[in-house]
Amino acid sequence: MLGSQRHLFDIPRDVAYLDAAAYSALPTVVREAGREGVQAKVHPWAMARDEAMVERVRAAAARMVGATPDDIALVGAVSHAIATAARNLELPAGHRILRIADEFPSLALVFDRLAAERGLVLDVVARPANGDWTSALLAAIARPGPPLALAALTPLHWSDGALIDLDRVVPAVRAAGGAVVIDATQAVGVLDLDVRRLQPDFLAFPTYKWVLGPYSLAFLYAAPARQHGLPVEENGSNRPAGGFAPGARRYDRGERNDPIGLPMAAAGMELVAGWGAAAVAARLRGLTDTLAEAARGLGLDVLPRERRAPHILGLRLPGGMRPGLIEALAARGAYASDRLGVLRVSPHVWADEEDVTHFAEALRAVI
Repeated sequence: MLGSQRHLFDIPRDVAYLDAAAYSALPTVVREAGREGVQAKVHPWAMARDEAMVERVRAAAARMVGATPDDIALVGAVSHAIATAARNLELPAGHRILRIADEFPSLALVFDRLAAERGLVLDVVARPANGDWTSALLAAIARPGPPLALAALTPLHWSDGALIDLDRVVPAVRAAGGAVVIDATQAVGVLDLDVRRLQPDFLAFPTYKWVLGPYSLAFLYAAPARQHGLPVEENGSNRPAGGFAPGARRYDRGERNDPIGLPMAAAGMELVAGWGAAAVAARLRGLTDTLAEAARGLGLDVLPRERRAPHILGLRLPGGMRPGLIEALAARGAYASDRLGVLRVSPHVWADEEDVTHFAEALRAVI
């Protein structure tokens, strides 16, 4: 059983930071990798100019999702990754694009625009009252209507951690003839996402949340059949000597050889991989289960255990989110986010039982 890893972070004892779904804290080893990277840029004449760090990071990202390094592109953000996917999908007029309601902009905006521009039918699945997104998506896929061109999916709703069983949904999309794009921002590092099993066309995730890395770096998995397309930008890395780089490298961003961000990303992902997603999930499940019980005792609404992710807990207050609640919690050293009127609580491995007690007591005080 994985214990609290608080000793690896610089988090004061009086801070209950349960907002990893917004920004993770950086472990000391990741911070030090960044400092070394800054020092390398201070003395650039001594800085390594080879591809070793790029490929170390690519391999670490591949390991997180069961891919090979050849399947991974380094990009600047998940929105960059999704834009690349959108550029390389066949989306015929009159066909459907399927997504869930209140989807995160990085996944939704480009496909919503393409639907309007190309005459596709945008099929937005409404939030189910019982929180069962999986059944709602399966029903939408099976509905008679225009052919399905694409399902833009995620393993859980970003606002409240409501789970989506991609092992059931993706095969149904495939059987209906649709392509699959997955935004795994809130899942990689905690949930079991193996592209060999799921077989999406494209999958994207960043480093700054659950894999404990820096901002402004993300990864795009491209299935082998999708590694012959066009990047959204062309540069000396993805078009060496004028031709396209092999595999998913053709989608790499410009200025990818970041001497600061890349070492930080490698250190974070290697740390998380050493624990294993199953161990991280089990650790965080125990914390969110305890918080859910405390929240119910305060009259808050919580999804059933089987329908919520282990690491993100959405709490709904009677009458909705109250103005100033997030600030009132922060004043008591308890940190979470307001997402679509839901109090989103998201611990990572630095959190321990004392943090849970601290947060529950702060919540009781402010409501």
